[in-house]
Amino acid sequence: MDFEPFGGITPDDWQNISVYNLADYINGAAFKKSEYGDFGLPIIKIAELKNGITDSTQYCCIDKDDKYYIDDRDILFSWSGNPDTSIDTFLWSSGKAILNQHTFRVVSKYDAPAFTYFLLRYLKPQFSHIASNKQTTGLGHVTVADLKRLQFCSNEVAIIEFNSLVAPIFEKIFSTSKENQHLAALRDTLLPKLMSGELDVSEVKI
Repeated sequence: MDFEPFGGITPDDWQNISVYNLADYINGAAFKKSEYGDFGLPIIKIAELKNGITDSTQYCCIDKDDKYYIDDRDILFSWSGNPDTSIDTFLWSSGKAILNQHTFRVVSKYDAPAFTYFLLRYLKPQFSHIASNKQTTGLGHVTVADLKRLQFCSNEVAIIEFNSLVAPIFEKIFSTSKENQHLAALRDTLLPKLMSGELDVSEVKI
């Protein structure tokens, strides 16, 4: 960490804080075959974290513990999978859903979601390195013990101030994702009609 703004010296009131103590990490649910259905809330796995809800998404047809439910602006950390393509931090923007195991819902203990999100994103190379050292059959993972070992130096005031500075960027990421979803849905509705000739745009002037 660069302490140049403080004369190269760590401020007296700053201390090492483990990444684990920054937030509550709530693991997703395990599902039985009998809990899958054609209705209910979408089950969010790594495929949904990367690509959103698609025709391949499975649904949960029963009630689960409240801690497993997610909604817009939730921070999700995928801690198991391919170290290069699956270990990552995501800002959820596809509405109410239920989280699958192997992914944490991350809830800031400092009411600083933007700080938490960007710190976890910043640490992605370290998370990938940790997971790659534990690979079995191509998969790796980041454990609670790893989160406890990783530390950063700060204090609550600095965390909250940083959060206020980057909150607009955090919100822009969310709103852009929402807009992309809307445009994709519009494309998927209009394209088949254009291809079939149901919509005639021959008179449209560009």
